[in-house]
Amino acid sequence: MLSTYLEMIRIRFLMMLAYRVNYYSGIIIYSLNIGVNYFIWMAIYGSNNSLQGMTSSQMATYIAVAWMSRAAYFNNLDREIAQEIRDGTVAIQLIRPYHYLMVKFFQAWGEGLFRLFLFSIPGMLIVSLVFPIHLPGFDPAWLFFAVSLFLGFVINTQINMITGLAAFFILNNEGLVRAKRVLVDLFSGLILPIRFYPGWAQAILSYLPFQAISYLPSMILVKGVGGSALVHAFTVQIIWCVLLCLPIFLLWRRARRTLTVQGG
Repeated sequence: MLSTYLEMIRIRFLMMLAYRVNYYSGIIIYSLNIGVNYFIWMAIYGSNNSLQGMTSSQMATYIAVAWMSRAAYFNNLDREIAQEIRDGTVAIQLIRPYHYLMVKFFQAWGEGLFRLFLFSIPGMLIVSLVFPIHLPGFDPAWLFFAVSLFLGFVINTQINMITGLAAFFILNNEGLVRAKRVLVDLFSGLILPIRFYPGWAQAILSYLPFQAISYLPSMILVKGVGGSALVHAFTVQIIWCVLLCLPIFLLWRRARRTLTVQGG
């Protein structure tokens, strides 16, 4: 059975490869996003060399790492699940000899690998030639970052599953999908690093899974987080990976009992 799921990774990777031109253009779009955020933050820093414990150089690096990490962990699983619920193809998926959500996870993994190797890494190389970012050389931080980024991908995918499964109950969840993406980008530290939020907001966000998607992986690479701070970051991510399995399980069990297909 595992070989079946692993085959889903390969198939999704090849499917994404057929539309790779879209992702090449995406490199340009992400580079523009990085450029806009870079100049905004440099204007905020002004003559200050450091704000909230981050130097201007570290902020420039953080912007590039966070946006290119988003390119790797992002996927359209929420819209894909919702569309299959609306058009009824989910009913066919349910009678096949595999677990529907496991298939979706491995398909998302295939998309993530494609985006990592053909989007994030090339994009980071291009951005590093344009903006003054400083990445570590041959350093264990890269390995820690890779593990943390994968955990962030898992958490983001789980949140996408929850959002997609909501279509079983509200049928048209497009508004929910849009709201979820805004919340993830805002509260994950992509637009504004968590340490720049007011203290009370940081306290609230520490109890939410969003920081585990982007902020923690990015800070591991940018600040060279190690020791107890690194253990804490991994612990937070692993805990959320486990906790988010519960609402997915409950939603999936409820959804299979109340399946209603639009148009049929």
